[in-house]
Amino acid sequence: MYRRTRELLTEEQREQFTKISPTLDEWELGAHYTLTEQDRALIRRRRRDENRIGFAVQLCVLRHTGWPLSEIKEVPDRVLHYIANQIDVDPDTFQRYAARDTTRWEHMREIREEYGYRPFTVREYRQLAKALLPQAMEKDHAMHLIHWALNWLRERKIILPAITTVERLIWETRRRAEEKIYRLLNAALTSNQKKQLDELIRTRMENGKTPLGWIKEDTGQSSPRACKKAIEQRNQILKLGLEVDTQGIHPQRLRQLARLGRNYDPQALRRFSEPKRYAILVAYLLELCQDITDQIIEISRRQIANLHTSGRKAQDEIQKQNGKALNEKIVRFVDLTTVLLEAKKKGQDLDEAITSTITWERLAQERDEARELTRPANYDYLDLVKNRYNYLRQYTFLDAMQFQSTKAAAPLLEAVDVIRDLNGSGKRKVPEDAPLEFIPDRWLPYVMDDQGRINKVYYEMATMTELHNRIRSGDVSVVGSRQHKDFEEYLVSKEEWEQVRTTGNVRLAVPLLVEECLDERTQALRKRLEYVSENLNQLEDARLEDGSLHVDRLEKETPPEAEKLSDILYTILPRVKLTELLAEVAHWTGFDEAFIHASTDHPPKGGEKAVVLAALMAMGTNIGLTKMSEATPDISYRQMANAVQWRMYDDAMKQAQKVLVRFQQKLPLARYWGDGTTSSSDGMRVQVGVSSLHAETNPHYGRGKGSTFYRFVSDQQVAFHDLVINSTAREAPYVIDGYLNHETDLQIEEHYTDTAGYTDQVFGLATYFNRFYSSWTDS
Repeated sequence: MYRRTRELLTEEQREQFTKISPTLDEWELGAHYTLTEQDRALIRRRRRDENRIGFAVQLCVLRHTGWPLSEIKEVPDRVLHYIANQIDVDPDTFQRYAARDTTRWEHMREIREEYGYRPFTVREYRQLAKALLPQAMEKDHAMHLIHWALNWLRERKIILPAITTVERLIWETRRRAEEKIYRLLNAALTSNQKKQLDELIRTRMENGKTPLGWIKEDTGQSSPRACKKAIEQRNQILKLGLEVDTQGIHPQRLRQLARLGRNYDPQALRRFSEPKRYAILVAYLLELCQDITDQIIEISRRQIANLHTSGRKAQDEIQKQNGKALNEKIVRFVDLTTVLLEAKKKGQDLDEAITSTITWERLAQERDEARELTRPANYDYLDLVKNRYNYLRQYTFLDAMQFQSTKAAAPLLEAVDVIRDLNGSGKRKVPEDAPLEFIPDRWLPYVMDDQGRINKVYYEMATMTELHNRIRSGDVSVVGSRQHKDFEEYLVSKEEWEQVRTTGNVRLAVPLLVEECLDERTQALRKRLEYVSENLNQLEDARLEDGSLHVDRLEKETPPEAEKLSDILYTILPRVKLTELLAEVAHWTGFDEAFIHASTDHPPKGGEKAVVLAALMAMGTNIGLTKMSEATPDISYRQMANAVQWRMYDDAMKQAQKVLVRFQQKLPLARYWGDGTTSSSDGMRVQVGVSSLHAETNPHYGRGKGSTFYRFVSDQQVAFHDLVINSTAREAPYVIDGYLNHETDLQIEEHYTDTAGYTDQVFGLATYFNRFYSSWTDS
């Protein structure tokens, strides 16, 4: 257990750092414990066997671990025998080594002088603390910082101090990093803003909640009421005027502080010191404001989509109700045209032909009835959406948001300003000079009548529809959004780019000049086309017919005998409970220790591990924490809820997945499937029974709402990245996200998707990732 405040590791973890594994493989044994001629010459200067093997062991252990022999509790027999065989000494004599501490210290001094090692002194302590501070500013996980510090010392051939010394240094550096971050976030706050932040967690509203508790509430659904509430929550944050410069703080640390703000209740926040409390609140509110902004955009987009859906449904309903009458008119038309064509063919009087079938009065009546049944010539439904206007006006999306645009979309934002002015002043007449060039052709007949007058209702609906189209395309950005901000904000700043470019340390796989880049790709394409042309008749599984390229379908590679053997092997495998399997995998891999507590920075220990696994199983199987607590008498609902709240955040999930991928990657069996350089991705739609902004109706999958789980799998049959996306979203853009953000050790060189995961843009971008090549097949 943790005994003192400044100790970051348990006794078990401490032992792991200073322990030499008894199961070193041949490569590790040879790499770290093979003696050179220089080593053996130095060892032969010792007179006694115990001193020769002691000197050799101390030298090898120092080179391998960085620790002096005094910090190593036990040297494995396998290592002793390997070293002893190289110097022709009985390994048992090592037990007699260094009966005097003076001998061991003399040997260490000689090793330092001969091989350039130096002790860890106050100077090295200060150097390491200085080098470690930027790392702690970026990521304060104790285990990460300890590994980084030890590697820093090893690279400089500095003999590692006691692990407790490293812990104290890490603790102190983390404290300094925290204080620096708190200062940066507090620097721009005025006394009035601090007072307002305190009021968020101290005052009570009429419903008994604190303002912060109300701001935290998730809308969780798509409706005008939800949008209106989200706008009010966002406005509450904006009123604080938190214009904080976060350039000097790593985004990961901001997310960590925001996570604390999300998890802590107001009472807990009140107990913190002012600098820490304000820093957590600022980081959380800045992130929450971005999240709410994106929620508002998504809700409004869905309301516009619902507007069009209602129009289509109304038109379908009209078609259904008028089906019989429409059929009668069509039959009448067929009968009448048949008579007319027959009369014309025979040269008969057309007037007599018509009146022999129907009277003129009845024909006029039929025409009037048909006119009532007709829809627009292009069979559009926009004339049926006007009654949804008041539904959209229940929330003030245009007034709440700030937009920026490219030059091409400037008229659209001018129209937004016109609508804001009309709504603010209560005017109903749209100015004659209001911009119209952005209005699509299908909307124009409704937006403007024959006299050139602009219909305010249709003008606003057309503007809203086109605004969301342009937001989605990137032509319009939303100030304060994370997903829809200005494209330039996603890029490295021009100042940073110039600085990197002038140093020549760009590290890009493509030429810096666009002309050179395009020329290079053109030459590559030309060479490939020439090769295909020259070898057209020798291409494997491909042929050119009638100007089109045909690729043969891949044949099934698995023979029936192998499938039969697979079935037999599966019958041999014992039936294992999921709980036992998960616990065993956790024991093999230690993935459960990745669920580090967001506040204490401690991994789960003892009974906490069982709680984490139970909560993970409840979430993964979708049975929920309540049913899981009923099935596990020793683990309560509250324990699992606490684990979910504090341990199962996104970064922890990714780290746990990374541990599993790394473990599986090293298994010899995995190499039979592949080398881990090829991957594929595909989406699986899952129905969602509750209201969620991630769930949407896709007619392709029926009437129910659902989300798409988009999963990336390597050729070693391990899932290394997962995304939850709307079922109506195209999968292709998320291919790039998965490749760039999976955070595992896999080096993917070739990636495969189905048609839904392919676009020309994604295919083109793949080239600039150097080793990444996107391929697709028509599903």
